[in-house]
Order: sequence, then C-alpha cells, then structure tokens
Amino acid sequence: MKHFTEFKHCHLGLLLGRTAALKDKIIDAHMEPHGLTAAQFKVLMIMVQYGVNTPTEVGRFLSLDSGSMTRMFDRLEDKAFLIRHRSEIDARQVQLKFTEQGRQLAHRLPCIGAQAMNELAAALSAHELKTLEYLLKKILLAAGDPITLQRLGLDNER
Repeated sequence: MKHFTEFKHCHLGLLLGRTAALKDKIIDAHMEPHGLTAAQFKVLMIMVQYGVNTPTEVGRFLSLDSGSMTRMFDRLEDKAFLIRHRSEIDARQVQLKFTEQGRQLAHRLPCIGAQAMNELAAALSAHELKTLEYLLKKILLAAGDPITLQRLGLDNER
C-alpha cells in the first residue's frame, strides 16, 4: 500500500530512529552501574532470552557484520562477562559462554530490561503498547524479517 507521495512529508523513519536512540539511551543509563553499554546489553540479552550461543546467531539477531561482532565480543570478554571457545563438535564453530560474573548479571538482565522498557513506554497505555507492538511486528512480518518470522511469527495475537 502506498502511503506517501514524497519523502518530504514522511516522518516515520525519523520517529523510529529517534525512538531507537531513546531506547538505547535509557538502557545505557540502566547498564552504567554494571559497566556495560546498551549494545553490550543487547548481546547478553539475546543470549539469555533466546538461548543463542554463537557469534553468528547473535550477529543475525542484531543485523551486524562479523567484524563488529568480534569487537563486541572482545569487549565483553575484556569485561569478564563471557568467553568464546571452540565447539567440541565442530572446531570451526565458536561458542559463547557466560563467565560466573556474566551468569550473575544474566540472571538480572530481564528485570533490568523490563525497568528500561517501562521507562521508555511510560507515556503509553497498556492497549497503546500492545497496538504499537502489533503494528511493528506486522511491518517486520510483511517484510519477511527472518528473526521476526522465526521468533515472533507464531505469536501473532492482538
């Protein structure tokens, strides 16, 4: 469906981008006491929430290239939150594993993330939030986003 006749009057991209930046700023503030950034939070949260344990899978979730992911994992290893090791089944594959410090934080991440999302969505009613999630999911599913199809596609309630 064609909604715009010229880009000059299209604010959707700006609004989505500004909202994503606000989300990251809020997460940064919640993660600062733990010495992590919003980007590092996302990596750890993907591991916790979806059981992802390879750099390739994390990169797929975040739509980041392997070089960016390598630097991210280097920082998380330097901060002693995770380690990378070769798979015992396939030595070509690298697996991610939480350190003890990482496990302790990983246990708290869902709560920290919920606090941050509550702060982000504070201006919305419960119905508005559900509608916003529904609409964003609808856009991603229509575009064939593989992560949304794989992880959220079956959860298509309204």
